[in-house]
Amino acid sequence: MLRPILRLPLFIMLKHIIVVGSLLVMAGCTTVSDHKSGKRMTGNKPSSSLTYSISTEPMKPKRSLATISDLQQVYQRWRGVPYRFGGESEQGIDCSAFTQALYQEAFGMDLPRSTYEQVQLGREVEKDELRPGDLVFFRTGRSMRHNGVYVGNGKFAHASSSVGVTISSLDNVYWRSRYWQARRVLD
Repeated sequence: MLRPILRLPLFIMLKHIIVVGSLLVMAGCTTVSDHKSGKRMTGNKPSSSLTYSISTEPMKPKRSLATISDLQQVYQRWRGVPYRFGGESEQGIDCSAFTQALYQEAFGMDLPRSTYEQVQLGREVEKDELRPGDLVFFRTGRSMRHNGVYVGNGKFAHASSSVGVTISSLDNVYWRSRYWQARRVLD
């Protein structure tokens, strides 16, 4: 009689671990950070309610438009940094934090922290009209989203959950089948 009672708490504990783990996996790169890094978001300053004003109009960079070599230079600094969900540093970074960092370093622009907020910026552009600096978005699961920055020649820089910060081809069978949309944030 005592044996089933002892297993019940373990079963409940495992059930909770599985549910919480599943929720974390489903969240993907759509996390909203508490901005431990202190980086300023576009619009309102971070607040406890995490509400930001998001403009759908293209933004003007603080310095002249970056070239492909500028994007490559910033990418090289981050290249190989491992993926870490919620990460915002050289110890680990997720996809939306990487696009945020790349925009800050290459263009002097502050993007919102989450993929959900970034996909609302600028205007949508067709895949065949992509220019270096455009944000590209992917549906990687039922509710999961991923993003990166187009760097030219059919390639985009991103923080991949499998290999860390890398450059991938939009024509790769995995990314081609999951492509969702592109946004032009730069004027």
